[in-house]
Amino acid sequence: MPDFAHSVDPDQIKITRLFPTPLASIVHPDHVQLNAALRQVILQHSVEHPGTRHSNDGGWQSQDNFPEWAGEPGRQLLAFAQELANQVSAVNSPEHGLIEARLTWNYSAWANINHKGHSNTLHGHPGSYWSAVYWVDDGGREDDVSVGGDLEFLDPRGIAPTLLNPALRMRIEGCLGAGYLETVTPRSGTLLMFPSWLMHAVRRYEGDRPRISVAFNFSI
Repeated sequence: MPDFAHSVDPDQIKITRLFPTPLASIVHPDHVQLNAALRQVILQHSVEHPGTRHSNDGGWQSQDNFPEWAGEPGRQLLAFAQELANQVSAVNSPEHGLIEARLTWNYSAWANINHKGHSNTLHGHPGSYWSAVYWVDDGGREDDVSVGGDLEFLDPRGIAPTLLNPALRMRIEGCLGAGYLETVTPRSGTLLMFPSWLMHAVRRYEGDRPRISVAFNFSI
């Protein structure tokens, strides 16, 4: 009889990764100067206007009219974020398939300031297609892991893979963390965009200087 004990050739295995969830990130090419201007205008606005509360556990969050008061640096950042939304979007045409999206997005945007001990609870952004965050000042997280405050994403497939056996993993690229949380480290000057339905939170921040960011929602 033939020996079937080792009949699976790993090189012949075809893997289809179903339902991927994109995270798109890009560093603003002039972020040092842009961030200096944004930091000044956001801190000044936080002194003059009381914040609102949504997902933020502590800290300050502006109203969602950031472009109205952030001046030229705010307009530059908004244009950059809108361009990223277009670059990662397409329009499906019955005749031509996927075509490049040059869309005029509806948007809202707001600024966030977290101090030591502040965080954001788990939430999504219903009613929008893309959401994004731009880190004006990561508070030193890039150089010091103890600063914390990482952005945390919940696996949209749920926790079922972890309930069967927490030690078991799928030995397939992109699937190792199935059922678990994934984190993104804040980086000053980086714009991160993700689907608005993707549940996310911000872990407790422990830095000594203000963590400053700007968040966006885009819809059609």
